[in-house]
Order: sequence, then C-alpha cells, then structure tokens
Amino acid sequence: MGCRHVPRGTSLAAVLAAVGLVGTLAVGEAVHWRAARRAGRLPRPTKGSTGLVVVLGFGNRGRRINVVNRWRARIAVRTARSARAAGASAQILCNGGAVLGTVAEAVLLRDYIENCIGWDGPVSIESESRSTWENVRNALPWIEAADWVAFASNGLHAEKARVYLERQRPELAGRLVAADDYRFGEMSLLKPVFAAVGLCKLRAVFHVKPPA
Repeated sequence: MGCRHVPRGTSLAAVLAAVGLVGTLAVGEAVHWRAARRAGRLPRPTKGSTGLVVVLGFGNRGRRINVVNRWRARIAVRTARSARAAGASAQILCNGGAVLGTVAEAVLLRDYIENCIGWDGPVSIESESRSTWENVRNALPWIEAADWVAFASNGLHAEKARVYLERQRPELAGRLVAADDYRFGEMSLLKPVFAAVGLCKLRAVFHVKPPA
C-alpha cells in the first residue's frame, strides 16, 4: 500500500495562516483597548447624579436584532448598572432609525434591553437618526437634561460620537463619561474590522467639514 504524503509546504502555510489570524485578532484587541484607555481619562458618574447612556444603533436588515446591536446593548446595560453601583441613576436612550430594514434600530435595541438582558430602569427611544452625527444631534434633548452622558458602542465609534457632541454643543462636552465598552475576548472576530473602519472614520472626522 502506498503512503499518502502531505504536500510540501502545507504545514508551513497552516502555521503562517494561524500566526496571521492571531496577529490580526491581537491588533483588533489592542486598538480597542487603547480606545478604552483614552476614554478612561474621562470623569466617572458621581453619587447622586442623573445620567444618560445613549446606545448608538447599527444597520439592521431584518426584524431581529443582529449581533452588533446585541453587543452595543450589552455595553449600554453594563454601563448603566456600573453607574448605579456608584450611586448614580441612569436611563438608557436607544438611538437609530430604520436605516437598512423596516424596524427602527432603536426599537430593536429597546426590546432586547428590556426583554432579553433584564434592564429594569427607564428606557427611551429616538428612532429618526440615520447617521452618527444625527444620533448625537437627536439625543441632545435627553443629554441636556442629564448630569452626564455615555455613548455605548465599540470604543472607536463611541469616541467619534464624543467628538461630534463637542462640535455640536461644546458646553455639554464636560458631561461626557466613558462607557464600559471593552472586554478582552468579547467579539474578538469583529474587533479587527471595527478597528480598521473606526480608525479610518476617526481620521476623516478631523479632515471633513461637519454637516450643517
């Protein structure tokens, strides 16, 4: 009986592919960790304060909430719970219109937060926004009524929203606090994608004139 040989170079190719995958995942983690470190310089909710956690919706084609919006919802709830643990009160604002589907992202986020995560605090929706700029602009009435505000998304997207708030309403920038948006190993397969997209969009923010 003849022996079946593995083609020469196959093992090396597999090793290189594995190294490349691990490297890509590591870069994704590092970029999001650094974003969390930058956000960590912001103040924290204080005892007795009243705050707002704005969940920035992500394009959702179907009538069921997708994996990215579930991620953002988890970030929002743990941020609000962390504020509660510090003695602050918090409400969640679900933010986003029906950009890619027939159901507003805000509605999908609210239903998931209330029915699947078990958040028992107040939840509001803003279902007209179609971009991050509009997310921030349309959340202003809620932000104005709060002592502090956190944007719940991946760290780079949240950073972009904070820049937009500073541009739209500079006097409210002092109310910004960090969301609890980084967990090692959470959504690791998607972090490299959001790292690449997020870094490109952050660069563009500083070179493109903001919308009117």
